[in-house]
Amino acid sequence: MATDPAAPSSPDHSPAPSPEHPGRVWLVGAGPGAADLLTVRGARILAEADAVLHDALVTQDILDLCPQAVKIPVGKRSGQRSTAQPVINEKLVQAAQQYRRVVRLKGGDPMLFGRADEEMRALEEHNIPYEVVPGITAALAAAASAKKPLTRRGIARSVSLFTSSTAPDQPNEVIMPNGDTLVQYMGGREATATARRLLELGYAPDTPVVVVENCSRPDERVYHLQLAGLEPGLEACSGPVLVMIGPALADRD
Repeated sequence: MATDPAAPSSPDHSPAPSPEHPGRVWLVGAGPGAADLLTVRGARILAEADAVLHDALVTQDILDLCPQAVKIPVGKRSGQRSTAQPVINEKLVQAAQQYRRVVRLKGGDPMLFGRADEEMRALEEHNIPYEVVPGITAALAAAASAKKPLTRRGIARSVSLFTSSTAPDQPNEVIMPNGDTLVQYMGGREATATARRLLELGYAPDTPVVVVENCSRPDERVYHLQLAGLEPGLEACSGPVLVMIGPALADRD
């Protein structure tokens, strides 16, 4: 029977990890939150991991899939005390020099707003082998939960995914992307500024907006708003939110 080429082989008779002979790292997308939205490949790799460096938004149900692994929290939460990216890079390299099978478990998909570039650079600089396992990104999960397609024949054929979060040395002003449907990750307070900018750019005040809080989790909530009412509508949200904006999100006739 064919085997998954990305899955670790067992047993492993390779030398004990060291700076000269590090282990292997998998950058795994945990998906939007629900454990059963994790990919089969991701779950298989987690089940054989020796150490798991995980984001703050990774749920306990997903961490329960790797009871054998050492858990290393490296969470980054907007507006809260969190682990700086250079420290995460350092911990990831150290883990690979100590363990054979290391998972860097990221919410959503590693390659979309997951700071994978910095971590891959750190691994490459230390000649640490790695693989990337994609995950379901929040935009797709949120659209599914709200039952609102991001594209719609004759109305929307392009989607722009963006975030207002910037690097420390970059300006906070974000240029609004082009797209029939806009999806703002890590929206929160930043989404109110987005609404103001879009109204200034000529968007209709009644442009449909869908906000999904705690996507795919038991406490998920979906809000159907309009662009002019986005700011007061966000006041009810306390968890992580994703904001979708555009005519494709209008109610179906």
